[in-house]
Amino acid sequence: MDLTNDLLPTIPLFRSLDTDSLARIADAVKPVSLKQGEALFRKGDDGNEMYIIEEGAVKIVLPSSVGEEIILTVLREQSFFGTMSMFDGQSRSADAVALTPCRLLVLQRDDFIHILQQDEQALRTILCDLSSMIRKTDDLLEGLCFFNISTRLAKRLLDLAEQAAGGTDKPVAIDLTFTQKELGEMVGATRESVNRELKKLREEGIIDMNRGTITISDWEALEELAVPMDF
Repeated sequence: MDLTNDLLPTIPLFRSLDTDSLARIADAVKPVSLKQGEALFRKGDDGNEMYIIEEGAVKIVLPSSVGEEIILTVLREQSFFGTMSMFDGQSRSADAVALTPCRLLVLQRDDFIHILQQDEQALRTILCDLSSMIRKTDDLLEGLCFFNISTRLAKRLLDLAEQAAGGTDKPVAIDLTFTQKELGEMVGATRESVNRELKKLREEGIIDMNRGTITISDWEALEELAVPMDF
């Protein structure tokens, strides 16, 4: 794959850059491969690089002291992550673990900062991205505290569908590269509870499940479920 012309222009952070800047980034990045289940970094590690997903899926995980974990998000091709620690110089705030075999591109902090110093639009984009990450984390924590499992699962399925759509029309199906246990970790519930909720959604005709995919059959009904009830 031609990084300058094919991959890098699809990354939101780099869309405003000209060909010369993209070529410099292509020269600076280094490839890294991960096996399924392999950790790229752990919470508390030093953060001197950002990462671009060329192929595969990575889960960003918040571990807990009791051995459980909360999956903050699942990132796929054309996503980038790891920028927060590069800005504040602090350690990693979560784990990054490969959900599938992955190919990533690594960009070192010095090269990254040099790019931002030369491109104001790229700086604006990354600041918006960091703000979005913080908002999503706030929404997740709010949901875990105040929403029931039906609402949390509906919201997560809609989020996964939006990611799968990639800004295009609504996808036919969500490709489940994760287990029901991992889906439970995304909504703060057990695998058994998620399984019951999925079965109920399927019986009500809101979703259809087949061979590792979930198809949203009734978007309006799922969107209604994602809105918490007022009491």
